[in-house]
Amino acid sequence: MANILIGATGSVAAIKLPDLVTKCHEAGHDVRVVATEAACYFLDRAAIPCPVFRDADEWPTTGYPRGAPVLHIELRKWADLFLLAPLDANTLGKLAVGLCDNCLTCVWRAWDLTRPIVFAPAMNTLMWEHPFTRKHLRALAVDFGAGHIPSHLQAEQLVAQINDRAAGLHIVGPVTKTLACGDTGIGAMAEPTAIVAAAQTMLTRPRKAHSS
Repeated sequence: MANILIGATGSVAAIKLPDLVTKCHEAGHDVRVVATEAACYFLDRAAIPCPVFRDADEWPTTGYPRGAPVLHIELRKWADLFLLAPLDANTLGKLAVGLCDNCLTCVWRAWDLTRPIVFAPAMNTLMWEHPFTRKHLRALAVDFGAGHIPSHLQAEQLVAQINDRAAGLHIVGPVTKTLACGDTGIGAMAEPTAIVAAAQTMLTRPRKAHSS
């Protein structure tokens, strides 16, 4: 059994979070969720069978007493794997350049890079195919030791190269379907079963020393 921290961001695919958490539980894992405020628009916290943390939970409203736990650090210490699902385009951009302006991205910035990370992107087709998406994915791959990845690769080829070469990082690529916006194309979050299977694989790999 492992501790899986799910980071949920502002995609309609966040409605699948109860199913994703349940499938993690069925695989024998303990789960907590940290959600962005945009993700909370799509979530019914009462329907999610595990603790859900949001930005308002990060700091006490009465002022910070020295020595009190810091939520994003406590979540990082607790988790064996960080699963960002769904990962929207906005948060992907933040991760790639190191921004940490909410609890979820603070967990990312404080993450122990010897522990595995799984991304399950979800966004509109044209957002997924945008050059910035490939640029951000390539930047993250380099940070995880993938070395030089050619800039001309299409998103699907890029994901395959990252999964082959980046230590500790795995991307469960989006799938093609009719999206919530009505467009048909690639961009929908992969099914929870596929995401949990990827997490299981990453948890069974030997830990590697991180090198940038």
